[in-house]
Amino acid sequence: MRLGKQYGSHRLEKAAQRALAVGALPYKSIESILKHGLDQKPLPQSSTSIPTQSISHEHLRGADYYH
Repeated sequence: MRLGKQYGSHRLEKAAQRALAVGALPYKSIESILKHGLDQKPLPQSSTSIPTQSISHEHLRGADYYH
């Protein structure tokens, strides 16, 4: 909340989005993002992506197993 008063809520929101994207969640990391103006730069594109297709394998149980 203190960072929002100092930098504004819009910048704090952008800094939080960047922090989530890069896994930098401590207060000091968000403060550093704001201090260095990284919240005003585009987010880096991740080269690793989470697969959107479900993985099928004979040893995976699936949701029905637990009912």
